[in-house]
Amino acid sequence: MNYIRENYHRQIEPYINKQLIKVITGQRRVGKSYFLKQIKDNLHQKFPESRIIFIDKEKYEFDFISDYHQLLGFVKDKSSDNTNFLFIDEVQEIHGFEKALRSLLTEGNYDIYCTGSNSAIFSGELATYLSGRQIEIRLHSLSFLEFIEFHQLPNTRNSLNLYLKYGGLPYLINLPLNDEVIFDYLRNIYATILFRDVISRHKLRDIPFLENIIQFLADNTGNVTSANKIADFMKSQKNSKSVPVIINYIDYIKQAYFIKGLRRQEIQGKKIFESGEKFYFTDLGLRNSILGYRPGDISKIMENIVCNHLQYLGYSLHVGKNGQKEIDFIAKKNNEYVYIQVTYLLLNQKVIDREFGNLKQIPDNYPKYVITMDEFPITSSDEGIKHISLLEFLNLNDL
Repeated sequence: MNYIRENYHRQIEPYINKQLIKVITGQRRVGKSYFLKQIKDNLHQKFPESRIIFIDKEKYEFDFISDYHQLLGFVKDKSSDNTNFLFIDEVQEIHGFEKALRSLLTEGNYDIYCTGSNSAIFSGELATYLSGRQIEIRLHSLSFLEFIEFHQLPNTRNSLNLYLKYGGLPYLINLPLNDEVIFDYLRNIYATILFRDVISRHKLRDIPFLENIIQFLADNTGNVTSANKIADFMKSQKNSKSVPVIINYIDYIKQAYFIKGLRRQEIQGKKIFESGEKFYFTDLGLRNSILGYRPGDISKIMENIVCNHLQYLGYSLHVGKNGQKEIDFIAKKNNEYVYIQVTYLLLNQKVIDREFGNLKQIPDNYPKYVITMDEFPITSSDEGIKHISLLEFLNLNDL
């Protein structure tokens, strides 16, 4: 079955056949290659007279293209005088690729699409070199609605539990949804990301130290964490490293789109705090493959999935700080804000007062949500604060 991820096709549609390089980014195995091939097939149907050039750096047959000179030579040899649609999968594997892309773009008859799995290259070096000639489309793991569509599951709490356990890597549709098979696959993907996009790329030698950092971040999902705190933990494990080294390792893991860090932001002054971040995993299944799926982690898992869904909806995120109170997420889009608290269940009045009370103290009229696993809301509105279930939240296409 040909699954269409409409959210991403809508994002890229305005830029088709425009003089901008379309850069599709994201963690390995979230579906970038499949999406790229769908774009290629669509363009082949719309523009049958145009030339399609497709380079897949995951395939052995393209190993000979290792630098921008070889890339330019290959593309020129395959080009026509009419419009050429150029597709490059995992373009960061080609040294100096940005020089070739800029050169081709200036010729005017190339429409260029590429994918990549390293954020440092695409947000830094490429952005600087191309100076506004690129547009980035960020692909995520499957949203919950995509997950149930791909797996042909009902929109129920049981399906949600599967999603929270196994995550949203698209290839899972080819596997039976049982722990032994799924987690074996996910551990292999974890190893691939670790070795190809972190260890090999940055020439790291202390692999156990890197794995210990990832395990610490998985165990502390959603907790405010600093490099100093990680250094203290590592010291207790007889595996000391300096704070700058730890910061570098975390940056390398982020660059592979494996984790994301959210900084804290003051609610009223909007000041961004430099120290202390909350870390979340791009795919929950991969996080669970590291620690094993632990129902006792449900609050951390819920917070992670809310973070992922907000980013899928196009929000930029911070952790809120309002005096001594913490707001789980400040979500911003189109200069509008949404404030969100996440907790497992509203078990008693003390929990209700804490979760709603933190939001009540925010002195503006932007939307505010409390998201829980409760089946039914305790109230439809409390001073404008909406209480919704996680299942209902994951069915939203906007807030």
